Amino acid sequence: MSEFDKPLEECGIIGVFAPNEDVARMAFFGLYALQHRGQEAAGIAVSDGRTMRLHKEVGLVAQVFHPEHLAQLEGHYAIGHTRYSTTGSSNRRNAQPFMVETFHGPLAVAHNGNLVNASELRQQVLQRGVGLSSSSDSEVMTMMLAGAEGDTWEERIQNTMPYWHGAYSLVILTRSQVFAVRDPWGFRPLSVGRLPSGGHAAASETGALRTLGCDEIREVKPGEIVTLSNTVLRFRQGLPPQPNLARCIFEHIYFSRPDSFWDGLRVHQVRQRLGEELAREAPTEADVVVPVPDSSLPAAIGYARASGIPYNEGFTKNRYIARTFIQPTDSLRKQGIALKFNALEENLRGQRVIMIDDSIVRGNTAGPLVKLVRGAGAREVHVRITCPPIAHPCYMGVDMGTYDEMIAHKHTLDEIRDYIGADSLHFLSVEGMMRALGRREGYCNACFSGVYPIEIDRAHVKTGFEKAIAG
Repeated sequence: MSEFDKPLEECGIIGVFAPNEDVARMAFFGLYALQHRGQEAAGIAVSDGRTMRLHKEVGLVAQVFHPEHLAQLEGHYAIGHTRYSTTGSSNRRNAQPFMVETFHGPLAVAHNGNLVNASELRQQVLQRGVGLSSSSDSEVMTMMLAGAEGDTWEERIQNTMPYWHGAYSLVILTRSQVFAVRDPWGFRPLSVGRLPSGGHAAASETGALRTLGCDEIREVKPGEIVTLSNTVLRFRQGLPPQPNLARCIFEHIYFSRPDSFWDGLRVHQVRQRLGEELAREAPTEADVVVPVPDSSLPAAIGYARASGIPYNEGFTKNRYIARTFIQPTDSLRKQGIALKFNALEENLRGQRVIMIDDSIVRGNTAGPLVKLVRGAGAREVHVRITCPPIAHPCYMGVDMGTYDEMIAHKHTLDEIRDYIGADSLHFLSVEGMMRALGRREGYCNACFSGVYPIEIDRAHVKTGFEKAIAG
């Protein structure tokens, strides 16, 4: 059972160079710390300087890797990936990393993001007679790198980057190097840090690097290529940063772990400030502020602090129901939201409740949650959302759904309020959201505004390649 009313995860990537260390085990724990970013498939590729080995499969990180798998992945260099499908459906052939043999030796690539010109690039690769086994834009990128011109892998990466339009944070493994690469818009996060052993690691979130014991952590700059080898980092500007950067705002709102830093900001503190801005924009008389677990907890604390209304927990959450591949029975499915949440009646009975959540996409979870609060005896339920209405799809690697699925694209605020059964409803304004970040620009707000930072094909869907393969 998935979180139908949320933007769905992107992907998580990890890259490690650690001589004389068990890099596969380090990559495993790095991916484990990034499990929230993708729960459909996982994989790790490792090189010992001569041979590259790969293990990947559909499932959670702990389901895909057992001690016997990690024991076979020996080497000094590793990359890993945990996947939620953006371009390409969820099946084994789309699991990452992708590994190929090239004229210059073995190559493996793991990708977080989405190319808006993927269909065009795929046709160009096929016209060169290159076979493709998946429906993923990440495999297209791998094949382009495999045939790129240049005397070194840094040059080949730099020569290929101008052809990629869209979001990409990459970790790339060759026989004796790991590279971390970020698109010039800076859509997806990527950071590097120094390991206690003297090696280095790169990851989608700083929280994963802290899990590995890294210090001296910094972001990979937009358009930058970072080389992890020979115990030192090398930096190369593959493309100049775009004048208007377009970091994904949802890293702060929902995706990233609260202990991570993104654009130099601690995610937990940003979420608290989002709640404070909500309290200023949409005050109401109430008795208690409750969050929808988990990403809304800091925002509810911020709302309570700014409003002076007490904070308390209103729900208990089963954090594992969304991560099972066993579907509920028909009778259990009818229980809907009760499979994932239960109300704490003692904290809600007779209360005027402000319910804080991070987003409403389709509207089919917010309504049952309001009903659950009312069923626990609440007198009033006022819903406050820590982002503006999501009214436009994302083409840069987040599954927001289509226009037909987005409730804010089809309905007014009052209609959404009535649909979910709330006494009042308020979405944080774009201005309030940016105040919480302390930024005026540098972020992509296209899912709210419909103004995209790059030209996109609005007919593109994530399973477009799949349809092409099906004929």
